[in-house]
Amino acid sequence: MFASASDAPHNSSGATRQLLIPTRFVWPYGGRRVFLTGSFTRWVDHIPMSPVEGCPSVFQVVRNLAHGHHQYKFFVDGEWRHDEHQPFESGNYGVVNTIFLGMELETSPTPNRSNMEVDVDTVVQLNDAPKLSVSDIEISRHRISAFLSTHTTYELLPESGKVIVLDVSLPVKQAFHILYEQGISMAPLWDVFKGQFVGVLSASDFILILQELGHHGSNLTEEELETHTISAWKDGKIYLNRQFDGISRPSPRGLVHAGPYDSLRDVALKILQNKVATVPIIHSSSPDGSSPQLLHLSTLSGILKCICRYFRHSSSSLPILQQPISSLPICTWVPKIGESGGRPFAMLRPNASLGAALSLLVQAEVSSIPIVDENDSLLDIYCRSDITALAKNRAYAQIRLDEMSINQALQLGQDASLPNGYFGGQRCHMCLRSDPLHKVIERLANPGVQRLVVVEAGSKRIEGIVSLSDVFKFLLLG
Repeated sequence: MFASASDAPHNSSGATRQLLIPTRFVWPYGGRRVFLTGSFTRWVDHIPMSPVEGCPSVFQVVRNLAHGHHQYKFFVDGEWRHDEHQPFESGNYGVVNTIFLGMELETSPTPNRSNMEVDVDTVVQLNDAPKLSVSDIEISRHRISAFLSTHTTYELLPESGKVIVLDVSLPVKQAFHILYEQGISMAPLWDVFKGQFVGVLSASDFILILQELGHHGSNLTEEELETHTISAWKDGKIYLNRQFDGISRPSPRGLVHAGPYDSLRDVALKILQNKVATVPIIHSSSPDGSSPQLLHLSTLSGILKCICRYFRHSSSSLPILQQPISSLPICTWVPKIGESGGRPFAMLRPNASLGAALSLLVQAEVSSIPIVDENDSLLDIYCRSDITALAKNRAYAQIRLDEMSINQALQLGQDASLPNGYFGGQRCHMCLRSDPLHKVIERLANPGVQRLVVVEAGSKRIEGIVSLSDVFKFLLLG
């Protein structure tokens, strides 16, 4: 009988116990019984691996390992195997895979907060932070880039979970009811005739459809929305190719996706370059790419969480983490009086129309818009994903975008009762200009957080915005 090894060798000298790093091992090539063994089990004990839910050919196990260099291999249906797609070398036990775990620094999770809470007791003087040289910044960027280049998308796979997939033959109306009921803002699309994933349906599609419905003289009626399929929408067959406020619908493009062996850096760059919120991770065990399996949806927040976890115990190796965000070229700031140029900053009053908010989301290419009072103090935020709340009781068929205010739209969303509280909980995620970068990225690493509003302590007057894409552009593109 195989026994599971302890998390670390017994230390008889009584020395301080080493910090252990949760490490995921994956065998994606099928089998009936798969075990893991390695230098961390003294090559004696075998650790059982379990199939990934919904993907029986992929086995995984999480093991707590000490800092340092480790060797390992897999025991699959009675045969010793190694993964040729991971680093490997020849050793005393034949060809083995290798892994190196760097030191990490524990970070505490962000506590639950009210909708409008911000740390005002941690304000520091900006001059207190040590000044960084250009070389210090480049060293930090290089270390983060090196980490992302040597780790793959398998690190993003959760131990359990679900992914909603929509068939392109579904009516558009039914698809958005599903998004609303499941509390999600997007879903991959499957074409049963092609036998492959062909795209993603997102809240942006719903915005464009609502704009088409509300356009004067549109040939697309609410009744047609009941029967037209996702494929008809994606192929442009129900769109009239007209412009709304100078913005035309982008041309359809192929599915942007990643494979299980793609590096985290490549996936982050795909998200940035294609201006998408998620990239599906698709695996196929067949050489011709048939029978694809959807493993997970990769996002910048998931990749950022990997960065936080890996550098947990080595913050000193990344000097930029202690710098206040105001000292780094990472935010979009509200222009000062008399200041010209720079990127436009999108804000709206609560009595502005929903149509104005949707147009601004499309024009500014942002995921959310701060809602402010007459002093530009933050009141709420309207997110692109909030649009799915209009699926409740077919509200989209009973409203006019130019007559419903943002405040009314937000009330409609807050009245919704979803299984996972998609519209409940914290809506406004904030930070201060004096917050260090490590605190900002810890908050952005939380699922569903796309942007932080930079506010003035006390008044909550908006000073700027920092987004996930801003962080990754700074870290990877300079």
